[in-house]
Amino acid sequence: MKKISEKRQNKSSFINILKRSIGIALIGISLIWNADVLTAHADAPYKTYTVDGYNSVTETQTAYLPYKTITKIGDESLMTPTDFTLLDDGTMYVLDSGNKRVVVGDADGNLVTTFGEGVLVGPKGIYVTDKHITYVADRDAKSIFVFDENGELIHTYTRPQVAMYGDALDFLPLKIVVNSSGTMYIVCESNTNGIVEISPVDNGTFLGYFGTNATSASVWTIVWRALLTDAQRAKMVGNIPATPDNMAIDEKGIIYTVTRGEGDDTLKRLNIAGVNMITDPGKSDTVPAAIAVGNHDNFFVVSQQGFIYEYNNEGQLLFMFGGKDDGQQRIGLSTKAEAIQIGSDDKIYVLDSDKAQIQVYEPTEFTDYLHEALYLFSKGRYEESKEPLSQVLMMNNLFDYANMAMGKALYKEGDYEGALKYAKLSIDNDLYSDSFWEIRNIWLKKNLSTVIVIILALIVLNKSIKYLDNKKNILSKPKAFVQKIKNQKLVAQLRYIFFYMRHPIDGNYGIKRQNKVSVLASNILLALMIVFFIINKYFCGFMFKTVREGQFDVASDIIMILVGLFLIVGCNYLMCTINDGEGKFKAIYCSFIYSASPFLVFMPFIFALSHVVTYNEEFFVSFGSFCMVCWILVLIFIAIREINNYTVGETFKIIGLTVFTILIVCLLAFIIYVLWSQVFDFLQSLVGEVVYRIGG
Repeated sequence: MKKISEKRQNKSSFINILKRSIGIALIGISLIWNADVLTAHADAPYKTYTVDGYNSVTETQTAYLPYKTITKIGDESLMTPTDFTLLDDGTMYVLDSGNKRVVVGDADGNLVTTFGEGVLVGPKGIYVTDKHITYVADRDAKSIFVFDENGELIHTYTRPQVAMYGDALDFLPLKIVVNSSGTMYIVCESNTNGIVEISPVDNGTFLGYFGTNATSASVWTIVWRALLTDAQRAKMVGNIPATPDNMAIDEKGIIYTVTRGEGDDTLKRLNIAGVNMITDPGKSDTVPAAIAVGNHDNFFVVSQQGFIYEYNNEGQLLFMFGGKDDGQQRIGLSTKAEAIQIGSDDKIYVLDSDKAQIQVYEPTEFTDYLHEALYLFSKGRYEESKEPLSQVLMMNNLFDYANMAMGKALYKEGDYEGALKYAKLSIDNDLYSDSFWEIRNIWLKKNLSTVIVIILALIVLNKSIKYLDNKKNILSKPKAFVQKIKNQKLVAQLRYIFFYMRHPIDGNYGIKRQNKVSVLASNILLALMIVFFIINKYFCGFMFKTVREGQFDVASDIIMILVGLFLIVGCNYLMCTINDGEGKFKAIYCSFIYSASPFLVFMPFIFALSHVVTYNEEFFVSFGSFCMVCWILVLIFIAIREINNYTVGETFKIIGLTVFTILIVCLLAFIIYVLWSQVFDFLQSLVGEVVYRIGG
């Protein structure tokens, strides 16, 4: 009986395991069966980047996560789709170019209808209005087809038959958007005049070209073309503007375009007059595919390789993420992105023509807070924007855009100290300048009278001391002590810089003939110059700083200065020796050091000024630095001429030869470095191979 009971238990366990296995299998079959819309809240297979205040790309929190992939609409598969439109109610119109039709789906991915069969020939672009009027740009048909909400063809627009369009230009529409009045904006293939603007009045009235891209030519190109004959110029590639690759339109009628190969003009936000309102564009992709307008005064760009960029309305980059699929079919990566749309819930939809599917991304909590802050700030609700900005900064206090927005919000409220703090965190020089201006004004209003009293008191004190000294000689002992110090040989040599600056010809005579200076004094001055350079580089005023806050590389700075100095002095001495120069190495070295004396004299004043000026007075710092550099160059020129007893022409010749020699030395050093690196790599691999074989 006991054995029978054990057998029954074993049989019951086997049946339970079998049921579980069948259940798991059925679940798997169900998932595969319903894989038309594949949802996967997975970790992102890509990294997210932003741009910091130094305009450097840096990694940040994940902004968007892959949400789902749409491979079918209902039971309808897509073939080489090239464009789509997403309406606020979730209705999706996909231009199924391979099947020459438009496929319409609802927010749940169910098929609503298809239309365009038998009409469309080679469709490339689609735009759908809020009233479900569909515009299709058909390149091969050379037409714009307009369908009503039921998918019935109601209008066809072909090439404008006016001379202003261009007699030699064909009509090959690729992309289209339509404003609220029905005016169509069309990107045509090979039409470099700009975006074609057509009104629906009188069955299509050509209004002109809009948002034409500018052309540019380098000075060298202009000179070269001027030297060529007419026949040669005719064979050259023409300098013609590029045709936009894609565009979008917002509810205000503002046109957004992307054009590859245009550098800073890759992204454009064109007002009604066709003027680009993006004055300081952020980083952009070299091969943008499409652009879409967001819900928070922002816009998005997708590149052909699947990288997605989010910008604010000023063209500043907020996020960059996504990328190209390497064949592993990972959700969130694309093979060839063609179009991008933004849902009313801020989800991003990216159309991949090669995969014939649509990737969907959802924003993270971090991004939701940032979007809320963007919207509130753009509406002037600065106090309200501080709360979501605080949440963003709690998640990432190094997110520079949030620091900048927080600083601007505080500035609008009159909290200039707080704005100054966030301006420094975000490296926003404009905000820093404005905030410092207000803080300085407040300080001057409170303390100006006190400052004037102190200045007057110091003047009176100075006059009184001079008067008493003239009457009772109270400063005789201090003056004697100071004079004794001045008479010291080393001190006199150091003070020689003031005479040298004012009388460089006599100063160089004193260096060459009278031993007015020494190598020790020159080395001390060089050390002071290095100290001044390092202090100014790392501790100058915020707006004039060129290095990252808190990053120091003093050793490299010192090596760079010393190597550069001795390279210049050595090459100059070599050229002067070859060309009958009279200067000895000591005289040339000392004259070069003393020629840089304006740096020692003026740099402390420029350094101090950099801490108290705003952008409005930046000229004083820039002009002071310019005058200082010019003075140094003049002194160096005079030093080379006087020390070597050259004429002006010979001096220019020596300077040119010195520069050439420096370039040759740098080239030789680079070649030696490359060769030594190769030898070192060879020896390293050889030793590694020997160790491996011995160990084996």
